[in-house]
Amino acid sequence: MRGISAQHGLKKGLLLAFALTAGLSLAACSSVDSLFGDEEPAADAFPPSAADAAPPSAASNFAQPVAAGAAPVATITPVTIDAGSDTGTAVSKTVQSIRAQVAGLQQKLAANSARLSELRNQGAGAAGSYQDAKAHITTRLQVGTTRGNPELVAQWNAAQGQLDALSANVNALNALGTDVTNDSSTAHYALDQIGATFNVSGAVDEDHRQLQLLEDQTSQTIVMIDRLLKEVADGIQRQTAYVATERSNLTTLAAAIKSGDFYGGGVIGSLGAGPQLSTAGTPLVVVKFDHPDVDYQQILYAALNQALQNRPGANFQVVAVSPTRGTAASVQIAQSTARRHAQDVMRSMTDMGVPATRLAVASTTDPGATVSEVRVFVR
Repeated sequence: MRGISAQHGLKKGLLLAFALTAGLSLAACSSVDSLFGDEEPAADAFPPSAADAAPPSAASNFAQPVAAGAAPVATITPVTIDAGSDTGTAVSKTVQSIRAQVAGLQQKLAANSARLSELRNQGAGAAGSYQDAKAHITTRLQVGTTRGNPELVAQWNAAQGQLDALSANVNALNALGTDVTNDSSTAHYALDQIGATFNVSGAVDEDHRQLQLLEDQTSQTIVMIDRLLKEVADGIQRQTAYVATERSNLTTLAAAIKSGDFYGGGVIGSLGAGPQLSTAGTPLVVVKFDHPDVDYQQILYAALNQALQNRPGANFQVVAVSPTRGTAASVQIAQSTARRHAQDVMRSMTDMGVPATRLAVASTTDPGATVSEVRVFVR
């Protein structure tokens, strides 16, 4: 499979995002009141999600209180980058250049850690407000109320607004993940530069002492960047799954609000169950990671574009598939590798313009698989 350039991929991503928005706009409605006619289906009793109508901005602000219990960010302890003395050699100048680069990475690491903490607090606040609105609706419906009660419609719209805020939060996490990934690449490049500088002639002993110290400090920086990257990736996966589940619950509540009750509890039983992930059917795309740096973006984009032309409102399930052969330890490593590949594919899909709210992630094993795979299904 052939890859595509970053600039070309960005242009295609913008076109795909436009296609998503155009397809969804066909189902848009002008007001809530016009949707309560008896001939309208229950799911149309409420306006479409703003997150689905257009990809939310990563810079969205959430004017919600910070909810207690927000997950803590991994502790990031800054590494002090020693200044070192200038020995006057050409190697010393190279050391100073690399040192400045690593010091800059430390500053970005601290800033990105603070960004993650802020995004988690914002997400926790939006989730808390969403749960409050959902609980109020559920309580009123439990005792029964009027059909299409405008107070519950307002609560439903408020709940949907909080989910839209969470969707914007996922997009911001994706942007943060991209920044941290770039920093990780820069740090590894700096470490390679340090290794190469050891072989440059014309250095004095002090130059090599400073290089050894800088090598240790750069390695520590890489460890912390990778730790932060894992925190971001875990947050994206967790929050994406939460939003997808609650979108389904909101659809159920919309039907109950239109009727004014829970139909004897049948609707309640479905709340919280979430969408059922299934790996049945023929996958849209299968990416086999049988060698490093697999170029799958071009074929993935083409498949997504075709699927959205056929079904503008399609959702997608990204499934990490790992083989079952080998020892228990090797199977566990394969599962972790497959999940990491699935996160990369999902990030590529969001970069191409697919809203995070239309993605679901799952993992499974396949005795027939010989390498880690990622399978993308249309739902």
